[in-house]
Amino acid sequence: MIALASLLAGLVFGLGLIVSGMANPAKVLGFLDLAGNWDPSLAFVMAGAIAVGAIAFALANRHAVSILGAEMRLPSARHIDRRLVLGSVLFGIGWGIAGFCPGPALVSLGMGEIRALVFVAAMFLGMGAFELFERRKTFVARKQGSCRESRA
Repeated sequence: MIALASLLAGLVFGLGLIVSGMANPAKVLGFLDLAGNWDPSLAFVMAGAIAVGAIAFALANRHAVSILGAEMRLPSARHIDRRLVLGSVLFGIGWGIAGFCPGPALVSLGMGEIRALVFVAAMFLGMGAFELFERRKTFVARKQGSCRESRA
């Protein structure tokens, strides 16, 4: 049942991205072009999404399990650090260059958009590079920890 609910939620999300124009890079780039022919329509889409999300999170915080009985695993981090800022900057640069962010890129890929294929490939390469970096960092930290233990 959870898989079916996830599928339906994904379909509604994808349809919303198509209807709102978020899957159209030209519309997104028009929204980001503050100095040129600015298209403010996506600001309303974002405001609506923030309002719905705020209500959903407020309701979710009151429950330990979802309506379907799955454990609620909400984000707990509340601090802004260098990694968050750098990740946000990279996300914004990618969004501004390509006109895509991950959700709309996957929807556009499903619609056969070739530019989305390039974006999604680059996104997966970036995710892979991040994973390798994190594994290396964990390996180095463990190695340094074992070196300290052996000296003691």
